[in-house]
Amino acid sequence: MSLRQMEYFLTVVEEASFTRAAELLHVSQPALSHQIKALERSVGGALLERMPRGVRLTPMGRAFRPHAELAVRSAAQARRAARAAAGAQGGELHVAALHSIAVGALPDVFARWRAAHPRVLLHLHEYATSQALQEQVERGTADLAVGPVPVDWPGTVVPVGEEEIVLVVPFDDRFAGRATVALPELADRPWVRCAMEPVVHGERFLDWACGRAGFTPRTAAFTEHTSTAVRMAAAGVGVCAAPAHIVRDAVGEGCVVLSPDPPWKRTLTVYSRVAPTGAAAAFVELLHTTWPHPRVLRNPPYENCPEDDTAVA
Repeated sequence: MSLRQMEYFLTVVEEASFTRAAELLHVSQPALSHQIKALERSVGGALLERMPRGVRLTPMGRAFRPHAELAVRSAAQARRAARAAAGAQGGELHVAALHSIAVGALPDVFARWRAAHPRVLLHLHEYATSQALQEQVERGTADLAVGPVPVDWPGTVVPVGEEEIVLVVPFDDRFAGRATVALPELADRPWVRCAMEPVVHGERFLDWACGRAGFTPRTAAFTEHTSTAVRMAAAGVGVCAAPAHIVRDAVGEGCVVLSPDPPWKRTLTVYSRVAPTGAAAAFVELLHTTWPHPRVLRNPPYENCPEDDTAVA
């Protein structure tokens, strides 16, 4: 069994066709079929069922596929790590992040990286949930992940900063002249919710937090992206809770940002399957030094939330 055979197998599966796979791989169809048959002999059974129109996985093929994907991705990651081991002078670096972090915090980091390391190409992979982020890094999709503390992570985890969740209201809101607001004061207000809202203890973060404050939030609008929810709140649709780094400069002077009292914060990290070296280590250091830390408040933290395996961006 070889890495090339696994790559051929995965291409046939993705294309559902030996003909299209052969074209993509730039090999003849007989050569491709020969390699697939050799792979099937090595594993002891058929991985693909040849159909009149295309192919499909056998039960053995379905069991084999995720391991083949991991092997191919791990090999690609190993090549990248080897090229970067001598330093951040060339090659490429794959970074995975939650969407809100990618939008709110990474553009400045990437710009600084580009100025310092113009020969290292950055690939950004964005995910909506912490669970998806962690799963993809486990599978070798990226060299580094930027997100909340991962659950039961066997590799390297480096804290790089804090993320503060703030409240957004329009500039003419009755709380516009204040810096902080206690959550019970918002019990009668409508809310703009987002599909990327964090989940804590099996509940959406806002439901969990408001429940602890003695009320159930009334949803006025539901959006797919956090940035959209922020703009809706600025327009007066309802109150929005969002990471401070994505609110910054999102709507200019059209909104007011309030900190909950007590504040809502969570630790953010960079994590990887193996200890970062070369370009990866340089990126971790850059992120640690340039992370947009929120302003320090006098009140004790509400709770370092959320950091469980259900948290999302």
